[in-house]
Amino acid sequence: MIRRLPILLALVLGTAPMGALAQPANCPPGLAKKSPACVPPGQAKKWRVGDRYDGSGHLIDDYHRYNLPPLRRNEAWYRVGDTFIRIDRDTRDILQLVEAAARVLN
Repeated sequence: MIRRLPILLALVLGTAPMGALAQPANCPPGLAKKSPACVPPGQAKKWRVGDRYDGSGHLIDDYHRYNLPPLRRNEAWYRVGDTFIRIDRDTRDILQLVEAAARVLN
């Protein structure tokens, strides 16, 4: 009987759905697939001027296309979701935030 226990345990664990084992506790399935996982959209990171930018967005080379102000030396525009972020390339400090909806309406 004792020799069969590892085989029985492997069969039970092998048939369990992997999503159920990997999903964090008390996390709805819809939020488990989001990034960051299990964080409601309203509670995700909010950027502020002066914060240090972590580089999680996409570099914007054609800022004129989005009607963004021109850059000064050592500055760059990044897009994170619906927010455009102007940063200082040397210090990585956030200098300006522009919501994408504001760009469409202007």
